[in-house]
Amino acid sequence: MLVILPPSETKSDGGKSAPLDLESLSLPELTGVRRRIADALVALSGDLESSRAALGLGTTDAAIAEVSRNAELWTAPTRPAITRYTGVLYDALDYPGMTRASRTKAADRLMIGSALFGVVSAADLIPAYRLSGGSRLPGFGTLGSVWKPVLSPALDAIDDFVVDLRSGVYQKLGPVDGAVTATVVTEYADGSRKVVSHFNKHYKGLVAHELVRTRRTVRDVNALASVLSDAGQRVEITSGLEITVVTEG
Repeated sequence: MLVILPPSETKSDGGKSAPLDLESLSLPELTGVRRRIADALVALSGDLESSRAALGLGTTDAAIAEVSRNAELWTAPTRPAITRYTGVLYDALDYPGMTRASRTKAADRLMIGSALFGVVSAADLIPAYRLSGGSRLPGFGTLGSVWKPVLSPALDAIDDFVVDLRSGVYQKLGPVDGAVTATVVTEYADGSRKVVSHFNKHYKGLVAHELVRTRRTVRDVNALASVLSDAGQRVEITSGLEITVVTEG
């Protein structure tokens, strides 16, 4: 089983490993596009105003720091992707609290979508950076037009049951044929349902946590729903390729 997580805008600082080595990352067939985008991002960082516009940043000191991260893309220290991305989903995933056995499973079962790298495995060593799936780099058009021709074939070639938890903009960078997706909705007392961003991220993190730690073989949507239901989540099978996780408002 392979679970593809969304990335996060927030990322941890620093790292203890050597600078970025694209050839060491998973799915080496993506190296050429990764290099093109990385070089463009570094070049763009030399123009603060253009960087702000392309990356959707403001004028705060934090925004300037994000541009500085991109400028140091080739020289900054790296850390495993699973500890680089932070935020609500990754808090719920709770990688730091996992047992050694679960961490090993996480390295085998988790990949993370990325506007810069396409996807990376949990163990891939990456630096901090700023680039979103909806960003437009000068001379590139949409990132989807760059990634889709190479990323979809690379992911489709993985011979495994895929659970795609990426948000829509990252799924569009490289759709996976036959992947199961998950929607999280909050159900209120009157029976109405609504997608709420915070709960969506939190419960997708819990989904990923359970899929990392399970000892069961998950090869279809029924087994997926069973694992999550046994973990206490309310799950509905929407179709052969989609589940809905229902939370209470």
